[in-house]
Amino acid sequence: MPNENPPWRPLYAAGAAMALVFIVMCVVPIALVFSAPQPPSTGGAAVLDYIASHKAVYWTEYLCFVGLCIPALVVFLALPLLLRDASGPLAAAGALFGIVSETLGLAANGSPPSLHGGLIHLSAQYAAAVTDAQRRALSTAAEGFIATANAVNAIGILTALAILLLSIAMLKGIYGKPAAVIGIVTGGLGMVFEALRDQIGMLYAVYGCLLPLWFGMAGWGLLRASRGGGKPAVR
Repeated sequence: MPNENPPWRPLYAAGAAMALVFIVMCVVPIALVFSAPQPPSTGGAAVLDYIASHKAVYWTEYLCFVGLCIPALVVFLALPLLLRDASGPLAAAGALFGIVSETLGLAANGSPPSLHGGLIHLSAQYAAAVTDAQRRALSTAAEGFIATANAVNAIGILTALAILLLSIAMLKGIYGKPAAVIGIVTGGLGMVFEALRDQIGMLYAVYGCLLPLWFGMAGWGLLRASRGGGKPAVR
């Protein structure tokens, strides 16, 4: 059993709690993707009309997909401390990529599919517009936000890279080989799937299911460590 420093236990407990929050924030919008109408991927006017007609669904998906960054930040901060004795430099590198990616994710304020905070504001203005010229201007502005939200960028790839590095560190840590292998697969597939998001379509859901699984395993180990336990039962 690693020589755990008791002062870190509150952070481990926070990481475990945030891992659970992350899972919930994944499951809710994924369920909505399959059960509720989704915003169009193109067409500024169509998206603004959709938001006005499906405010609850849009707000829920937006807050969950963008808000995922907050619990992920806490997990990426706590996990490398748990792995520091086994593979400190590798865990630190994973934490660095994870923290940077989630910080950038919050700053971007958007996420596929066509979710962006700016679109919510434009939707209200579009509904109140009284002339065609106003509507065209708002629709054009919305196109820019949609392109930003749906574009493939480094944020998702960096998150997957962080998971990959932390999972490799798990091979020498207290998690055990099966948990580490699942994380390595999650991170490796995630990097490819994020880069090819537009081409793979619904296949992206495979990564979407592996992601909360990995956070669940990471959270379980943090929970055990917060209680002074030994090797987590995730093998």
